[in-house]
Amino acid sequence: MQESCTVNKTVRYLSKRWTLLIILELYKGEGYTRRFTELRDALDGITPKVLSERLKELEDEGIIIRHVDATAFPVRSEYTLTESGLGIVDVIRDIKRWALKWKIDNIPCGQQDCKACVL
Repeated sequence: MQESCTVNKTVRYLSKRWTLLIILELYKGEGYTRRFTELRDALDGITPKVLSERLKELEDEGIIIRHVDATAFPVRSEYTLTESGLGIVDVIRDIKRWALKWKIDNIPCGQQDCKACVL
C-alpha cells in the first residue's frame, strides 16, 4: 500500500541529500540556469560524483533540463529548472516558512527571498 503512495514516491528522490539545495541554487541562477562548476562551488561539501548523480536524477524526473555545449573546451554543461522544478521552489519556500515559524529563529533569512539568499 505505501509503495503506491504519492508522497512516498516523491520523497524517494526529493529527500536525497543535496537535492533541494541543488534546486534552490538553480533557482538563484540567471534564467534559473547554472553550470556544473557553479553548482559545485556554491554547494560547500558536495562531491562532483554526488552532484552528477543528483543532476541525473533530477533530469530523469523532468525537474531540470541539461544543455551541453560540445563546441566549447572543456565541454560546458548547463542545467535549467523546468516548470516542474520551479514548482518545487514553492515547496522549498513553504518548508522555509514552516521552519521559521516552528523551529528556527533566523530573522535575516525570513526577511529575504530565497533567490537573493546569501546565507
